[in-house]
Amino acid sequence: EAIALHKEALALRPVGHTGRSSSLNNLAVQLSIRFDHRGNFGDLDEAIALQKEALALHPVGHTGRSSSLNNLAIQLSTRFDHRGSGEDLNESRENLLCALTLLKQHDPRRLRVHGALATVYLSFHQSRFDSAGPGEDTDSLNAAMHHFKAAAHVVPGGLLFRLRASLRWVLHADQHKHDTVLEAYGTSMQLLDAYMSATGSVSSRHSAMKDFPPTLAVDAVSCALRSGDVRRAVELLEQGRTIIWTQMTRLRTPLDSLQTRGSQAVTLMKRFRDLSSLLDKQHASHADATQLVDVEVAATRYRRVVEDWNGVVEEIRTIEGFSRFLLPPLFSDLQEAARDGPIVVLVASRSSCDAIIIPYQQPPTSIQLPTNFENLSGLMRALREAVEKKASPKGNQPALTKALRKLWDVVVRPVVEKLRGFAPQGSRIWWCPTSVFNFLPLHAAGEYRANGESLSQQYISSYTPSLTALMRARRGHDRCPSVPFAVIGQNCPAGHSSTLECVEPELELVRRLLPPPPIVSLTKITSVDATKSTTLRALRDNTWLHFSCHGTQSYEDPFNSAFLMRDQPLSLLDITQMDLSRHQFAFLSACETAVGVPTTPDEVIHLAAGL
Repeated sequence: EAIALHKEALALRPVGHTGRSSSLNNLAVQLSIRFDHRGNFGDLDEAIALQKEALALHPVGHTGRSSSLNNLAIQLSTRFDHRGSGEDLNESRENLLCALTLLKQHDPRRLRVHGALATVYLSFHQSRFDSAGPGEDTDSLNAAMHHFKAAAHVVPGGLLFRLRASLRWVLHADQHKHDTVLEAYGTSMQLLDAYMSATGSVSSRHSAMKDFPPTLAVDAVSCALRSGDVRRAVELLEQGRTIIWTQMTRLRTPLDSLQTRGSQAVTLMKRFRDLSSLLDKQHASHADATQLVDVEVAATRYRRVVEDWNGVVEEIRTIEGFSRFLLPPLFSDLQEAARDGPIVVLVASRSSCDAIIIPYQQPPTSIQLPTNFENLSGLMRALREAVEKKASPKGNQPALTKALRKLWDVVVRPVVEKLRGFAPQGSRIWWCPTSVFNFLPLHAAGEYRANGESLSQQYISSYTPSLTALMRARRGHDRCPSVPFAVIGQNCPAGHSSTLECVEPELELVRRLLPPPPIVSLTKITSVDATKSTTLRALRDNTWLHFSCHGTQSYEDPFNSAFLMRDQPLSLLDITQMDLSRHQFAFLSACETAVGVPTTPDEVIHLAAGL
C-alpha cells in the first residue's frame, strides 16, 4: 500500500515538477525495503532506475547531487552483493567518490559517504575484481579501513553515528587482522566514553551501555596481547572499563594545584568546579518519561553544559603540567597501583583468556590461561549451583570443592607459579578481574585435599575494579585528631518478617575492638534508628564505616542495588550522589554487595564499587 501511494504521488509530479526527484527517491526507498523482505530483483532494479532518474534531475552544481549519488551508489552496491556484477560495484565506487568531493569538509553527510565507501572497498577486497584475486587486494582493504577511520572522525556527524562507524572499523579490522585494529579499538572506546558522558543520568548511561558490545574492552586487550604489546593492553583495559564510575569521578577531581598557576588558571579551576557540580547534580536524576517535552529540553541543556565542560578541560590541558588532564592514563602512571603488591589482571574474551601480572617498577608479563570463555562460563554456573546446595551431615560440599579445584587448575595455579618470581609467599596481591572472572571466587581456589595447595596459603588476596580506583583509594588523606567511625546495623528492614541474626553482637564486637576516644569517635546506629535518612547522615559525617544488614543487587537497574534499612532501601544511586572522596574505609557485612551485572560485567556496578 505504501508503494502504491508513493506511485500515486509520483504521478502527481510529472516531468518538470520541482518535487519530482523527492518522489522518485521516496518510491525507490520503499521498493528497496520490499526487496530486503521479499528478495524480488524486479523491485531492486526498479529502485535503481528511479534513483538514476532522480540523479538526472540533480545535474552538476545542484545542491542535491551529492545525496542522489550516494543513494544510487548504495542501491548499486546492494545489487552487486546479490548478483556479483563488477559493473555495479565500479559504478557505486565512482558515484561515492564523486559525492565525497561535492561535500564540504564539515558536512555531516561525509560520515555516511565514508561508511558506504568502506563497504564498497571491502567488496572489492573480497571479490575477484581489481588487480588481485579474492582476499588479496590489500590496496582495497587499506582503502576500506581509511574510510572507516574517516567516518569515525567526522565530528559534525554526531557521537552516536561516529561510534557506530568506529565499531564497524573494529569489526572489520579485527576480522582482517589489519594493522589499524588497535587504533580502531582506542577510537571506539574514546567515542563510547564521549557518548556516555553526554547521557544525563547514571541509570540511563547503564541502559545505553547495553546497546554496545559488552566485550569491547576485553577484546581490545586480547588483540593487544596477540600483538605482544602488554603495556598497551593494560592502557586499553583501563580506558574501556568502569566508564560510568570514571565519568562520575571526573566531576569530583581536585584541582588545588591550579591555584599556584596564575589568575587564568584559578578562573578555569572555578569554572571547572561549577560546571562539574552542575553535571554531577544532574547525572543522578530520573527523567519522567511522561513529560517528553521537558525531557528533551533538559537533555539539550545537559549537552550544552557538557560542551562547555569539555571546552574548559581543553583549556586546562594547555597549562604546563596538565597536558594529560583527565585523559586515559599511560601504563607508566598505572604501574603505580602495584606499589604495595603486584596486580593480576584477568582477561576473558572469546579469542583467549589471559592473566597480566603487573609488578612495581618491573615490566608486566602475560600468561595465556589453559581455558576458554565457554569453560569459564560453565565454571561460573557450576559454582553458583554448588553454593545453593546444602552441605552433607559431615559438612562436605563435593560440588563446591570440585568447582574450586577446577578454578585452581585453570586460572589460579598458573598465576601463582608465575607470581613466585615477583612476590614472596605471604605477601598481598590484588586481583583485577574482567568479564566472567568478576563472578568467580578467586581467593577461595585450591586443591582441597590432604597436603594440597590453595591460594589462601600462599598470598593475601584483595580485589579492585580498576587500577585507577586502587590508586585513587590510596591518595593521602588529612589526618584527623579523632577518626569518625559509624557502625550501622539493621536486623529487621522494611518488608522482611524474619530477623537477621547476630547484628547486635557484631556491632558490639566492633565497638570493643576499636581504640577508645579521642582516637576514634564512634557512632552506633541500629534497630529503629537505622533508617535511610540517618544512614545517609552517617555516611556524610563519618569517614570509617561498618555495615551489618541485608544487601540486594538489582540486575535490571543496578543503581537500585541497596542496603535495606528500617523504612526504605539505601540505594547505590543514593550513595553515588554523595561526595565520599574523604572516606577511607568501609566494611560491608551484607549479602550481594559485590555481585555486579552479567550483561555489563566490566562496568562493575555494585555496592562495594560505589563505596
